[in-house]
Amino acid sequence: MLRHTPILDPAEAYALWAPSYPARAHNPVMLTEERAMLGLLPQDLSGRNVLDAGCGTGRYMRYAMQRGAARVAGVDLSRDMLLRAEAELDAGRRRASIELMQGSLDDLPVTDAWADLTLCGLAVGHVEQLEPVLGELCRVTQPGGMVLCSDVHPIGHALGWLRDFKADGQRYAVRHTAHLYSHWHAACARVGLEIGSVLEPMLDPIDIPAGAHFDRAALDVPVALVFQLWRKP
Repeated sequence: MLRHTPILDPAEAYALWAPSYPARAHNPVMLTEERAMLGLLPQDLSGRNVLDAGCGTGRYMRYAMQRGAARVAGVDLSRDMLLRAEAELDAGRRRASIELMQGSLDDLPVTDAWADLTLCGLAVGHVEQLEPVLGELCRVTQPGGMVLCSDVHPIGHALGWLRDFKADGQRYAVRHTAHLYSHWHAACARVGLEIGSVLEPMLDPIDIPAGAHFDRAALDVPVALVFQLWRKP
């Protein structure tokens, strides 16, 4: 008999997941998404302000610091994940100014046009309405600045994939809303973001551990949707 997997709101889910959540890309989908995002991330961020919206444990904040960012800020809904990020990022404080703030993607606690570059990795699907999130990402980014966003590909949602994890021996999943490309296109046009590059990366079989149980269809479809966006001047 199959056990039902409880679907939790993001705040509740990450409170459970935070103690065991790795501070790196830790599954094949994340590895695929990360390669695409880093391919679009500028190599030299010297002197720049970088915001990671939905920062989790701060993996993209670390990459921004490694590429020379002067100031990095992270916002996340989960206080528990921010505590993990604080511990993980402590070693980088000599290289960059770091600020962590609790807040939601559709109401970021960041001043207008603060960021030269804004990142949002695999977090947009945790919010049901896409346009308010993109509006906030646009607002906090300087005119002419870049916004890099990624999410699990809507095909995965159609195939029944879950953003799942285990805590205390129980399997849970985080609520996730699929946002189609047409939704992104329409929302970007309304909030003042221009679409630059759109990537739909596919899994690299080398990332799949031997003996792993997974949907074989994942090898035949894109697993992430990655957008390079620009705030209109």
